[in-house]
This record gives sequence, C-alpha cells and structure tokens, in this order.
Amino acid sequence: MSIKFVRAGQRSYDQLRPLRVIYDVFKYSSGSTLFEMGNTKVLCSVTLQQGVPHFLRGKKTGWLTAEYSLLPASTPIRTVREVTANKRSGRTIEISRLIGRSLRSVVNLAALGEQTVFMDCDILQADGGTRIACITAAYLALRAAQTVWLEEGILLEPMITDELAAVSVGLCRETPLLDLDFIEDSGTEADFNFVLTRSGRVVEIQGSAERFPLTWDQYDHMKALAIKGVGELFSFYDKNIYELIRSDKIAAAFIRSTPSFSLYE
Repeated sequence: MSIKFVRAGQRSYDQLRPLRVIYDVFKYSSGSTLFEMGNTKVLCSVTLQQGVPHFLRGKKTGWLTAEYSLLPASTPIRTVREVTANKRSGRTIEISRLIGRSLRSVVNLAALGEQTVFMDCDILQADGGTRIACITAAYLALRAAQTVWLEEGILLEPMITDELAAVSVGLCRETPLLDLDFIEDSGTEADFNFVLTRSGRVVEIQGSAERFPLTWDQYDHMKALAIKGVGELFSFYDKNIYELIRSDKIAAAFIRSTPSFSLYE
C-alpha cells in the first residue's frame, strides 16, 4: 500500500494515538475513568439506581442507559451547555444512544435485577473520535464498577459477557488512516466508526463516503485497520486491569487505586 499522508506526530497510518486511563476519578461513582486518546479526553462515571423504565417493570431485568455531553471548554469555540439552551441537539441524542446500545450488547441485564446503570460521558477536550473514546471509556468504567459490585455482593455473578472497544477509520487522500484526529476527520473522504468485541463480533459500524463512492477494496482496508486497532485496545485493557483493595481497618469500606497508564511510555 502506498502511504502518502503525513500525520501529526509522525504517526503511521495504522497507529493509534497515545492512550491513557486513570480510574476512580469520582468518589461517589461505582466506577469512573478519565480516558485519553491523544488530545481527546473523556470523563466517564457509572452509577446504579433502583428501578427500571416502565417498559421493563415486573420483568426481573435491568437496564443500562448513557448520556453524552461536550463541556463548554472542550472545543476551540465555547460549546453552550445544552441545559442552558433547554434543548438537546440531535448529535448529542444520537451519540448517547450509540454508547448505551453498545454497552448493552455486552451486558447480561438480567444479572442486575430491576436496577438501572447510568453511564455519564463528558468530553473534557475534543480532538476527533469523541464517540469512540466514550465507548471505550464507558466500557472500562463499567468493568471497574462490576469489580466493585461483585465485591459488595450487589452482583452475584459477572454481568459483562464480552469485551468492547471502538475505533475510527477514515480515508484521506485515498489513504486509509486509523484513529482520526480532528484535522484528519475534517478533511476525510470517508469516515467510519467500528464498535467490535474481543470475540470478533460486530456491534455497530457507522460510516459514509463524503466525496466519492468507496470501492469494496478500500472498505476492506479500513475494516482491517479497525480490527488491528481494537486488538491494540484490548492489549491496553490487559495491561491496565482495575484493582480493588479492601481496607483491613474499616469493614465494608473500599480504597480504590488511581493508577495512571500510558500505551506509549
């Protein structure tokens, strides 16, 4: 393959941006992460509440829902808080639904009983790929929360059925690129988001050609990059397992570690 596109930081066409995660950012959340993909930074928290939406009442199963938000200083031009405008944008609603259904695809909701998991994803800094960063951050936060809930007896068995990761892939100057930043995304000829599982299954693929129709060969190249990218994310997961440490001094109290990790140290 002839690679013509020069990327910021001299990244190769098939290279992820540097990854970093910090756990337990919030004291009152069952699981939380500060996740970074290059200059995109996402803060994600997980909380559990009794009760489920009306369409699930009495069915002895739980629910998981997500909310996505761009914080005011996350973009070069201040983003207005949607609560101030008294209206959620179509983009916000669409991404929130994407995060929620992606996580639900790898969760056994029956294990929760009639309880609802809330995933709150806030963008601290946006530099492309915010939706795929949120899915990854939310999965890591949920995996951490599951560890806590198993320790506390809230869960009797693991509820996560598979590992989940997401990457963006685009076509710039007819060159397929993995993990687009904002500049690349702005000039792309095609833009795809892949949400995949560790078992090799597809959760969702979003994408379109923006300047000219794609060939199947071009799509196959992008798919191969996506598979490579999520494979590297799963390796990152393996190196950054959340650890829960029980305190010997206070019964039923938990001191959760807050390590910081980087893929490219």
